[in-house]
Amino acid sequence: MKKIYLDYNATTPVAPSVVDSMQPFFTEHFGNPSSGYSLGRAAAEAIEDGRSKVASLLGCDLEEIIFTSGGTEANNLAICGTLFRVGPAAAGHMVISSIEHPAVTEPARFMERLGYGLTVVECDSNGYVHPSTVEAALQDDTRLVSIMHANNEVGTVQPIRQIAEICHGRDILVHTDASQSAGKIHSMVDELGVDMLTIAGHKLYGPKGVGALYVRSGVALEPFLRGGGQERGLRAGTENTPLIVGLGQAAYLSFNCLNETIPRLTELRDKLQNKLTDGIPGLVVHAEKVERLPNTLSVSFPGTSGQEMLRRVPEMCASTGSACHSGSEMQSVTLTAMRVDLEIIRGTVRLSLGWNTSEEDLDRAANLLLDAWEMLTTQSA
Repeated sequence: MKKIYLDYNATTPVAPSVVDSMQPFFTEHFGNPSSGYSLGRAAAEAIEDGRSKVASLLGCDLEEIIFTSGGTEANNLAICGTLFRVGPAAAGHMVISSIEHPAVTEPARFMERLGYGLTVVECDSNGYVHPSTVEAALQDDTRLVSIMHANNEVGTVQPIRQIAEICHGRDILVHTDASQSAGKIHSMVDELGVDMLTIAGHKLYGPKGVGALYVRSGVALEPFLRGGGQERGLRAGTENTPLIVGLGQAAYLSFNCLNETIPRLTELRDKLQNKLTDGIPGLVVHAEKVERLPNTLSVSFPGTSGQEMLRRVPEMCASTGSACHSGSEMQSVTLTAMRVDLEIIRGTVRLSLGWNTSEEDLDRAANLLLDAWEMLTTQSA
C-alpha cells in the first residue's frame, strides 16, 4: 500500500521540474564556471540565474546570496564568520535561543570554547522567544544574535522583526535560520529586518547538499573556506552548478506558489488536528496558542510513546521530533526548552505536510493513528 509521507520538515521530495533543470549540467553543460570558454560561461550564467531566483524568494539583491553546501554550512559561516571578523575572543559575544537547531547550537558552542561569549535565552511554553528576553541578554560586546525563523519541531514562528529592531538599535547583527520557513511562509529579508538568513535546498523541494546564506550588503564576514575566491571570497571551491541550478528552480517554484500553499496546508493541518483531538481525549497539541508553520502539527498521544505509535503505523512516514534526533532516544531539545512534562514529550509525534499531501492521505493517516492509539492504550490498560 502507498506510503503516507508526513515528514516534510525532515526533507522534501525533489520537484520534477527541479530534476529536469539540473540534468543538462551533469552532462551537456559540464564546464567549470570559472573557465572563460563557452562551456564555462554557460555554467557561470546558470549559477547567476539560480542566484537571481533565490534572491527573488528572499526579496534581496542577487549579489547578497552566497551559495553553500547546505543550511549547516550557511549557519556556520554566519556565526563563525561574524565572530572571527570582530577579532579576539574577548571582543565578541553572541546570543542564541534554547530551541535552535544543532546547526546553530554547535557552532555557537564551538566559538564559546574558543573564548567568545555566549548567552542562551529561554522560550516560553509555546516555544516562543520573546523580544524582551533577547534584549535582556544583550551586552556591550554582543556582536550577533541568531534566532531561528520557525521551529523545526513544533512550528512556532518567531518575532524576528521585533528582535532585529532591538538589536539594530545597538548596532548588533541579526541572523536567522530560515531553513524550515523559507518556501513555507513569506521570508523576505527586508520584512524580517535581518542581516543574514539561511536556507536549505532539501527543505523546499530542491536537492540535498546545497543551501544559501543571505548576507546583507555591507556586512563583513571572515571566510573559513579559503581558496579560489568564489562566492565573494566567502566560500571558496568550484561551484556545484547542477545543485545550484536546482536550488534556484526550487526557490522559483516556492516563490510562485506561496499564496496558494499557505492557506491550503493550513486548512489540511487543522482538519488533521481536529480529527485527532476529536478521537483522542487528552491529546496535547504543542504550540497551539501561537503562530505556527502552516504545515506543522506536533501532538502528544496520552498513555503511550510516539515511537511506539509510529511502529504501529508502518504505512506512514513521520517522526518524533527533529530529523537529526528522531532515530535515537534523545529527548526533544525544543519540548524540553518549552518545559513540557516528560510523559508528554514521550508521547509526541511530529506530522508535517507538503505540496503532495492530499486530504485523502490525512483521512487515512488520522484513522491509522486513532486505531494505533486505541490498540496500544487498550493493551496497557
